[in-house]
Amino acid sequence: MNYWLIKSEPDVFSWNDQVKNGVEPWTGVRNHLAKRHLKEMRQGDRAFFYHSNIGKEIVGIVEVVREAYPDPTAESGDWVCVDMKALKPLKSPITLATIKADTRFAELALLKYSRLSVGPVSPEHWAMICEMGGIK
Repeated sequence: MNYWLIKSEPDVFSWNDQVKNGVEPWTGVRNHLAKRHLKEMRQGDRAFFYHSNIGKEIVGIVEVVREAYPDPTAESGDWVCVDMKALKPLKSPITLATIKADTRFAELALLKYSRLSVGPVSPEHWAMICEMGGIK
């Protein structure tokens, strides 16, 4: 299993929207590196759901339930999306400030590539964030 972090602006599409919809296509990615990450995702992979711009915190966990396919929202280009299913919220959301303050996260894509909307998370970082968020 691989681990990821996906970002969404909560005033556009929030964790609560993801939970309400259950399974949702993760559309609208228009960055080539983020697209590559979407193409690398496999069914069963997990991702942290991160509220960007407002809140700036990891709030939940989703699972990839359909691998990359053409993004129906793309007007042109070779863009893809994956389908995500809400699994569970973090008991305690983890803020960007908390992650930045912990030197163990220096190599986390969220910090190294702050504008990237889809990035990998190492198994070690995944375990640490889950523990911090009250998920076993």
